[in-house]
Amino acid sequence: MPVTPQDDPYYRIRHSLAHVMAQAVLELFPEGKIAIGPPIENGFYYDFDLPRPLTPDDLTAIEAGMRRIIAKDVPFIYREVSPDEARALFRDQPYKLELIDGLAQGLDEYGETHHGDTVISTYRQDTFEDLCRGPHVERTGQLDPEAFKLTGIAGAYWRGNEKNPQLQRIYGTGWANKAELDHYLFQLEEARRRDHRRLGKELGLFHFSDDIGPGLPLFTPRGEIIRHEMERFVRELQTKYGYSHVWTGNVVKESLYKKSGHYDAYRENMFPPMVESEDLVFRLKPMNCPSHMTLYKEMGIHSYRDLPLRFAEFATLYRYEDSGALHGLTRVRALTQDDCHIFCRPDQIEAEFGLALNLIREVLATYKFGDYRVDLSLRGASGKYIADDEAWDLAEGALRSALDHYGVQYREAPGEAAIYGPKADFIARDVLGREWQLSTIQVDFIQPRRLGLEYIGEDNQPHTPVVLHRAVTGTTERFLGVLIEHFAGAFPLWLAPVQAVIIPITDKQQEYAEQVRRRLAEAGLRVEIDTSRDRMQGKIRRAQLQKIPYMLIIGAKEQEADAVAVRMRSGEDLGAIPVAAFVERALQEVRSRA
Repeated sequence: MPVTPQDDPYYRIRHSLAHVMAQAVLELFPEGKIAIGPPIENGFYYDFDLPRPLTPDDLTAIEAGMRRIIAKDVPFIYREVSPDEARALFRDQPYKLELIDGLAQGLDEYGETHHGDTVISTYRQDTFEDLCRGPHVERTGQLDPEAFKLTGIAGAYWRGNEKNPQLQRIYGTGWANKAELDHYLFQLEEARRRDHRRLGKELGLFHFSDDIGPGLPLFTPRGEIIRHEMERFVRELQTKYGYSHVWTGNVVKESLYKKSGHYDAYRENMFPPMVESEDLVFRLKPMNCPSHMTLYKEMGIHSYRDLPLRFAEFATLYRYEDSGALHGLTRVRALTQDDCHIFCRPDQIEAEFGLALNLIREVLATYKFGDYRVDLSLRGASGKYIADDEAWDLAEGALRSALDHYGVQYREAPGEAAIYGPKADFIARDVLGREWQLSTIQVDFIQPRRLGLEYIGEDNQPHTPVVLHRAVTGTTERFLGVLIEHFAGAFPLWLAPVQAVIIPITDKQQEYAEQVRRRLAEAGLRVEIDTSRDRMQGKIRRAQLQKIPYMLIIGAKEQEADAVAVRMRSGEDLGAIPVAAFVERALQEVRSRA
């Protein structure tokens, strides 16, 4: 279940630090205007309207002011006030007055309808008082003055609307003690070092070009090798698990998405229509499910004995994501999805869920994502979901039953379901402890009905199949971005675009180096020769920076012994190894995907 503010001690710490920061800012800028300042994951922020742009030196001064306030050990005092009392209290704070007017009308701080109580309350510490529902720590002295840090300044529109005034947002992070803060700051620095956008460029894997357009990545030969190996791995497993691969193109008539229900839900994220005539409007394909269901229908009448049918496809999809949301490979407009749709009878749902579960577990374990959790994503209160209460109840019941049958621990996530049904989302942790939603299994009773799918049952009557939507790695682009950061660019041998580089010590070994390269290439290994005029140590250093797993150094002794001196990118020196023995070692490492 989601953690509530009352359950989370870090929420109290960060909420309290946000108020302390606001007080310190107003002490530095008495004429400043304050907006909102909530806790967020791993930290907090507060928005301000100030007389001048903030500088890094200001953050240092604000941190010092926060420590003075903490040292006073004053209490956080809660009280409830009427709208008129609140207006009088914040008469010089226009953003607070707007909030108060909204609260009096039952709206939250973002202007949306608030479904809880509409009590107006404040918290006060020392000379600072703010509109707030809490909770906080009891006293400022309970905050560790060495366990927080202000991390940055950004612009932010009031209430997120670009038509409103632009404010200055100060971000901070807060923890229970200095050791936790130091660990978090180390993780931040390590995340910057592993940023896939930087590593992708340094390793020559992909590029973005203004000539092509935002969110449309271009993959180099090295980047495409990794994509190919990722896809080949999943294809092999899917074949083993009984999935059939299909192809359904890139362009679809818009009317199909109106039938399926996607048009109303996803229209804003579709690329603009291509119009051939009034009756023929096409869209670049943003999802596969309606196409796979159409293929199911076109293949003729299905018997209950034919089911399950498992259609898998690595399809490039196109989604017109907002430009502000684009982020390297993890949020793009052209994405390749390892999609699968399983057409089955209701009595087969449990077994098919188990099959998909085993496949997902095998893939995540191979990529060293051993630590993951499962979210049961359910309908929320919004109107984005296709209305069919009976189908939703059946799907949720079937998915819960499957999760329970296989002993999968999960937590409920209301409001995170797909538009047509609930889903089990696999949230994996990378080596830095960051969470990524990677795999998913979804149960869908709705789309098969809307699109008229049928099979003939044992009773010789038509029935509607259930469809399980399943993705293992999600999208190739996003998963590759995650992998680059997970492995810090040092891919395991089977994924590495260059698996070994041959380094001849002198020109006299060039011919032998080419012979070794051919032997390794014929065995199926990806090998290059460094023919530059750099010294040997420079070549080794370059190979290490390129994260190449093996460096094969060749001198006169190695040539005479039909061997290579093997160094690993970690710096480990394995010494001279016969070429044939190295080939067997490398091939075994590739085969095992170690």
